[in-house]
Amino acid sequence: MHDTGLSARAAGASSSSSSSPYAGSSPSSAATNPGDDDDESKTRKAHPAFVAAAYARLHSSHRAAVSLLLLIAVAATAFLAGRAHPRADCLPPRIDARFLALQDAAAASDFGSLGVPWCRSKTGKIVEWTSKDLLNGLEEFVPIYETRPIKNNMNGMGFDHSFGLWFMARWLKPDLMIESGAFKGHSTWVLRQAMPNTRIISITPRHPEKYLRKGPAYVDGNCTYLSGREGFIDFGSVDWEKLLRKHGISDPSRVLVFFDDHQSELKRLKQALKAGFRHLIFEDNYDTGTGDHYSLRQICDQSHIRGGGHSCFWDSDEARLRSKRKKFWEKAVEIDELCGKDDAWWGIRGYKRDNFNRSNEAISHKEHFQNSRLLESVLDLYWELPPVAGPSLTHQTRYDPARASDPIIEDGRYGLFQRIGLARLDTSVFNGYTQMVYVQISAVHD
Repeated sequence: MHDTGLSARAAGASSSSSSSPYAGSSPSSAATNPGDDDDESKTRKAHPAFVAAAYARLHSSHRAAVSLLLLIAVAATAFLAGRAHPRADCLPPRIDARFLALQDAAAASDFGSLGVPWCRSKTGKIVEWTSKDLLNGLEEFVPIYETRPIKNNMNGMGFDHSFGLWFMARWLKPDLMIESGAFKGHSTWVLRQAMPNTRIISITPRHPEKYLRKGPAYVDGNCTYLSGREGFIDFGSVDWEKLLRKHGISDPSRVLVFFDDHQSELKRLKQALKAGFRHLIFEDNYDTGTGDHYSLRQICDQSHIRGGGHSCFWDSDEARLRSKRKKFWEKAVEIDELCGKDDAWWGIRGYKRDNFNRSNEAISHKEHFQNSRLLESVLDLYWELPPVAGPSLTHQTRYDPARASDPIIEDGRYGLFQRIGLARLDTSVFNGYTQMVYVQISAVHD
């Protein structure tokens, strides 16, 4: 019975407990002396079924060995071919000369190494789109961007933020789009490419057509302009209920508002919340110690938030790292620049800037903290647009990657960068990244 059971198992037969050779037998009916069993198994002739199974296993092992050798040969061939013709994505990045200035050049673009203060929301909600969606969007947007009417948008949006605005507007599909601050009209053009038939309200002190006298500008035919000496009204002074009704909008939560007006973002957020708007994009979400207005990024730079808070000690690790990075990036901020009187680092050296830096009000750390608590109480979602690509690809020289999220296309992936079409663009268009941010807000309900 023992041999029969072993042979059946060796041959691969599957048996239930009821058909087992030991089924229904008492323990005494089986061999009770392990030593005797072992001796018997050594001398007894193998059962024919066991021989057949062993033969099958031998041939199976032989086939497996042959397959393994073939696999190794194919892998070796592929490896040698790969060395001769490497994949485009694995090509070495085009390293800017700045990266060779320090011995530790490879770490020069370490994204997030100095912390990325991410505003906390009351719901923990995240965006619906993925990194794959962003990549697909980039591939679609590059040829659109190449048709822009304003090729040299000096002092305006570069490629990163143009892509971000286009991508988010197209994804959200609002019933109406509002922009506060239009300059020559590039952002209006971007919104139009995202939503060809959606109405736009543009609030800007100077009408974009005025710039046509000196060079390229964009004026949209399906846009209501609140601009010029007689037509301009500040965003916070508009009767939004009346104006939205005039445009056939009954639900302000279906409106996308884009701010590029260099005003305090806390002020604009409060005004938008009062009007019932929920979807906001801020173009210049300046980092702590930089910019001409109080930004959401600055407000959320708090010691209790991961990636937030700063040390003003001149010999701290942060001070040494900031000093080192200043050699690479124009907008990197050293400790002496970051910290003001009495080690005030929040905002801009303890000041809250507004209105293109025409207003510069000192604030205490307590007030700065209270601003963050207010923001958290109305914030449903916070998402900073990542840079489109690493600096070894874009050759950007301004923002410090140590204070930015990982890029959509990482350093070293030149093949992907080239395939998407980004290599065709002038490197100057990548120098305008300032942490563009999309937020969803809602009023606090008791």
